[in-house]
Amino acid sequence: MRVLFSLLVAAVLLSCSTEPALLVEHKQSTSSGNVTAYAGEEGAIRWLDIPYAQAPIGDLRWRAPRRLAQPEAQLSRRDDGVMCPQMPSETSGVSGDGAIGTEDCLYLDIVAPPDYQQQALPVMFWIHGGGNTTGRKGTYDFSRLAVRQSVVVVTFNYRLGPLGWFTHPALQRNAEGLDASSNFGSLDIIEALSWTRRNIAAFGGDPNNITLFGESAGGHNVYSLLASPLAEGMFQKAIAQSGYSTTATLSEAVNIDKADPLVDRGSWEVLEALGIESTSATSDELRDVDALELINRYEAIEKRHYSPLLTADGVVIPNEGLPAALASSVHAKSVPVLAGSNRDEVTLWLGLNRYFAAGEELLFGWLPPRLSIKDPELYKHWVSIRSRAWKARGVDAPLDALAAGGNEQLYAYRFDWDEQSDIWLVDFSEQLGAAHGAEIAFVMGAPMYGSIGRFMYPDSDSAQDMTDIMMSAWGRFAHTGSPGAVQGESWARYTLESPVTMQLDSLGRSHQVSGRETLQGLLDEMESPSMLTPMQRCLMLWDTVVNIGRPQYNLYRQWHGGECATIDALAEKANIKAAYEREFGSAALR
Repeated sequence: MRVLFSLLVAAVLLSCSTEPALLVEHKQSTSSGNVTAYAGEEGAIRWLDIPYAQAPIGDLRWRAPRRLAQPEAQLSRRDDGVMCPQMPSETSGVSGDGAIGTEDCLYLDIVAPPDYQQQALPVMFWIHGGGNTTGRKGTYDFSRLAVRQSVVVVTFNYRLGPLGWFTHPALQRNAEGLDASSNFGSLDIIEALSWTRRNIAAFGGDPNNITLFGESAGGHNVYSLLASPLAEGMFQKAIAQSGYSTTATLSEAVNIDKADPLVDRGSWEVLEALGIESTSATSDELRDVDALELINRYEAIEKRHYSPLLTADGVVIPNEGLPAALASSVHAKSVPVLAGSNRDEVTLWLGLNRYFAAGEELLFGWLPPRLSIKDPELYKHWVSIRSRAWKARGVDAPLDALAAGGNEQLYAYRFDWDEQSDIWLVDFSEQLGAAHGAEIAFVMGAPMYGSIGRFMYPDSDSAQDMTDIMMSAWGRFAHTGSPGAVQGESWARYTLESPVTMQLDSLGRSHQVSGRETLQGLLDEMESPSMLTPMQRCLMLWDTVVNIGRPQYNLYRQWHGGECATIDALAEKANIKAAYEREFGSAALR
């Protein structure tokens, strides 16, 4: 009878363009309520905009999330645009000049296969990316993944930027319990996970089989939960896609009088931008600041060096910081972990940079420019070093730390697919290739990247094969804790003694390679003669040692006998940018 009911529900949802409601009882705290379900791709059922915590407004700003005070019946608002305060971006899918969003943003979405009522399915808990300053749940639709891999997927919003991560004595001095943290966005993630564990059974999910997965900042947040004592026992598996493991100290997060000139956007500097005297500021005064004004002023502070977000606050993240906590048998979770990066991570930023790319004007500017890479050999070399540094610092180093802490259930990957639909105006496969975030489309089975999504994720045999590989591996991992085999080759575990990486590609090109990437190994490689000029060597060195992880300024100064010690890389980069702006109006092709 249950099976027949589920099939009838799916048929009705798919046949009616008005998307009629399906009421599903679920628990919120000690009460029950109803949420509205909608049709998704391939028969999936979606529940949108379910509140998982009270709105963090007024006195609840910069406090740990509070469970819903009145958890009775709550209908989904069917508002895919709800997002936490942030600047418009491709990640948010909204354009504009000023800050957008609302502090009343702590909502989640759930998608399940049409037969969700028949069994307890693995749960996949998606943490969106965006540098922990942008992004929203509505960007992602995992309907196809849910149906094809028989999983329930949860996506959600969490507080961002200075509303999500903020350290100041006026807030933490007299705070108690979780409110003493400065990692409010992290606490939102943990609360959304807690809500999921309490309620997901009503949506067909198994609360004892939850897989975290997230990309970029989402991968960073996956690592955070692997180290946080507050997340102990709350999940059973974890996937970090293009993550990193950066944490700031509490003193860096405040940075009184900008004592450390290499820290940007510390709370002292943010309050100065708001016209608030930091030393005499009160918690009430801070909570009275308009949220969008806060975001605007925060983003107006130039980010030249290191901007602290996640802090080693001793509440969410142990005092020793995230990298050390991942290596600790006391803090790190001994659960299966899959981590990886993309072969061409940095093309997402470099591919339209005028330093590397050119735009040929067509019909006097009436048509989009025809794009090309100025020096393909230089571009390929630069992208290789920078992207391998991401793997070294964001994949291999965290996996090594987890292995040192005793975790024996580790797997590594590199996403190599680059068979986009090239067009006359742009060779996507050369300009972007296996770019940052490109793998998400293949896990979802749907395009990303907005208007260019259909080129980045074409309807081709290669793309469909890559989708099958990614979905199957992620689905098997959620079901069993192992990604299984790829094209008949068993996926080996990553260990300290045998660091193996599965390089994922389509049409029989996936294969495994042994060996780890290390930052020091890349620095040694960069000492060899290359086509780079002395200045280019220093600029690439700077970007390699200050991105993805805590900046290693000492390595920049000491490299190759101090070759770059007298070169102000930031000033040189600023000069290059200014020259392009004078000539073209922008340093990026548009």
